Amino acid sequence: MERSRIAGRGKPRPPQTFRYEKPAAQSGAKAIVSLCQTDIIRGAVQVVREGGDNNLHSHTGMDGFWMVLSGRVRWHGPDGVIGEFGVHEGIVMPRNARYWFESVGTDPLELLQVVAFDRGVRNERVDVEPRKLDVDATERFDGRT
Repeated sequence: MERSRIAGRGKPRPPQTFRYEKPAAQSGAKAIVSLCQTDIIRGAVQVVREGGDNNLHSHTGMDGFWMVLSGRVRWHGPDGVIGEFGVHEGIVMPRNARYWFESVGTDPLELLQVVAFDRGVRNERVDVEPRKLDVDATERFDGRT
């Protein structure tokens, strides 16, 4: 049996290219620039203005890799601060880990976010505390080329 059938793959998808540019016209507290996505991985950059933060939550079927491109971020867990990270520092959040983060300092926070999905688990966001930002108000930009 050929290798792709053993791995459960069909026809390979074409490669995706992208280019990240910080949104020039961001008006809200948070913007997301989508870079690429397949059925098991997604890449994006979140741009969070000073004081922007989210709520304590988790994801049931998604592991997240976060790296600061500019600015500073303070990462929180259910028991307090996990760490504060600057440029080229970051964190990996396993699925079901509860967290929230906030932009700290005066420079806009730019966070590279790469997430991987467990295809055997339905991914849901589980809010532990009320949301601080209106998710529907998050501006979205496309970085795919």
